[in-house]
Amino acid sequence: MSRYGIGEWYGRPFLDVGADERQSLANIALGNADPPPCPFRPMTCNKRGGVCAIRPYADDSGRAKAAGDPVIVCPTRLEQDQLVVRWLAEIVGIADTAALVAREVPFMRSAATGRSAGKIDLVVAAERHELRWFGLEIQAVYFSGDRMAAEFEAVREKPDYAPYPCGNRRPDWRSSSAKRLMPQLQVKGPTLRRWQSKLAVAVDAPFFDAIGGRSAKPNRDLDSGDVIWLVVRLDDSNTLVRDHWEVLTLESSYEKLRSAEPITRSEFERTLREKLTPILPTSSTSACDGQDVPAP
Repeated sequence: MSRYGIGEWYGRPFLDVGADERQSLANIALGNADPPPCPFRPMTCNKRGGVCAIRPYADDSGRAKAAGDPVIVCPTRLEQDQLVVRWLAEIVGIADTAALVAREVPFMRSAATGRSAGKIDLVVAAERHELRWFGLEIQAVYFSGDRMAAEFEAVREKPDYAPYPCGNRRPDWRSSSAKRLMPQLQVKGPTLRRWQSKLAVAVDAPFFDAIGGRSAKPNRDLDSGDVIWLVVRLDDSNTLVRDHWEVLTLESSYEKLRSAEPITRSEFERTLREKLTPILPTSSTSACDGQDVPAP
């Protein structure tokens, strides 16, 4: 059995961090010291707890032993060396010397207040005779289960080695894809298609694998789709590298992001029968009448 724990912490691979530094990072993560600069953007780390990625570990007599690939949980981690913006520029034919980038460009406004109500994460552009631009959404993975605070405490208490995770958690592919990323595509994708531009999406390889993985024959014809998928991964040296890219239509992207299919009616009703309980009887007097409802 494996458990997910800290994979990369404030830009450092967890298993490579020495004892003194582990204790120092634990104190920062627990709020006892100021966070360090982010190694992937010119800013102070703003990720609570500083966990850039999580990964599964096996239990080696209480010590953490890597048992799988890291999964990126901080979107800023996907911006190392501007890899994805440079990659997108290359794909769409914008030379490095001409490439421009803008961050958090307002895309929608509230009908009630007129204020910005939605932004595109990044826009890669070039301007010569006319402005050419392409939207780019960055999507990391959420996780569900026990919070990381327990891991920080465990590291602080046992600084001599990287401890096996004490909590149970897992990447939440469903929340990251169907509940988070798909609404972004549904809102932004059709408008960009009308404007004759395209939307790119950057995710890591474990995320893309969880929603079906690369196509058998990846399509790289920009004219035949709406969404440019940029898939990256962390290599053995914990450097962000290109994995692959492909073009999908909006409709195909929606299908991918649903990453689930309805169960059979018989399965649903079998579970339903196990969960059904009687509705509790109520008094004829309702609390809405301004009187107390007698306890059953």
